[in-house]
Amino acid sequence: MNLLALALWITVAASSGLLLLGLRRARPRAAGPAPSLHDLSEAAFMTGGPGNVVDTALVSMLGDGRLIMGGPGIVHLGPGARAGDPAERAVLHAHRRAPSGWLYQLRYAAMLDPAVQETGDALAARGLLSPPGWGRTWRRWGLAQAIVCGFLVPVSLPLTFVGFAVDPGAQVPFIAKVLPVLLLGILAGGICAARAGRRITPAGRRALRDFRARYANDRTPHVQTALFGLRGLRDPYLRGQLVPAARGTRLAAAQSRSRPHGSDPGSPYASSAEILPVVWCAGSDGGGGGAGGSSCGSGSGPGCGSSGGSCGGSGSSCSGSSSSSCSGGSSSCSGGSSSSCSSSSGSSCSSSSSS
Repeated sequence: MNLLALALWITVAASSGLLLLGLRRARPRAAGPAPSLHDLSEAAFMTGGPGNVVDTALVSMLGDGRLIMGGPGIVHLGPGARAGDPAERAVLHAHRRAPSGWLYQLRYAAMLDPAVQETGDALAARGLLSPPGWGRTWRRWGLAQAIVCGFLVPVSLPLTFVGFAVDPGAQVPFIAKVLPVLLLGILAGGICAARAGRRITPAGRRALRDFRARYANDRTPHVQTALFGLRGLRDPYLRGQLVPAARGTRLAAAQSRSRPHGSDPGSPYASSAEILPVVWCAGSDGGGGGAGGSSCGSGSGPGCGSSGGSCGGSGSSCSGSSSSSCSGGSSSCSGGSSSSCSSSSGSSCSSSSSS
């Protein structure tokens, strides 16, 4: 029993040490001086992924009349509507391709736009976000270690009785010998798994904190949405429109998956979800995406990360077909350089292959 206890101590200690070291070395680091966020779109991506970038644009455009609610969940372009930034141009482009005007479909299509998705690539290039899928190995390792150590805790009790039966003399119970290291293994595995699931790097958290401090006194609805997701939006009318739209992202993804190939090329998904995959899916973990976490539409490749969680919340999973963090490759969803897909409607994303 002493040899078994010693073997457990060595195994758990070695596993924990290698896990901590590997996670530390794998975490992307910002090179040079501390990077900062350039604009509200980047802050929105850090807070809630691509879904929050689009939510911010929608709040701005609904607030000044460039988008008009024509019915429950349906929007129309206002007269002379123009875009003020790439995210708003993505919204206008998605609306042109979705004449029905359903807000949840518009939101999903805009999330797949390269102008929105490539925001994540720019942040990752500066060391503010971890690339999709970077921590998958360490997260699985940490979870496996925590589960195995947790399983060995009750198993050590009958082994204690076996030890007393084999050697009835005075001795330290086997469970007392191994319980400290098993608890250490559970704690180390759980902490490392949580850290591996964080999309925002330490430099990213500092940059987001500084950016929020800069806009601390700005109560403009779209600014608050960018900084804190839909939970920061106080306007009850806008919340009543955008929160259901965020929750409908999965429905839009399902409709995209079920749409037969060769059907109407004017669909909002024809130029993106069915042509190129989406890489960014997980919400970031910088403050919550607003509608309760992050979720993604479609995907089929690496990168479904935690929330975020920074998509935002602090964790995420993936769902999809060919396009929240869930898809592979390094190309954008409609032909750019990379892509991402995340939403703020739950803390899972779906992916057809891997997260």
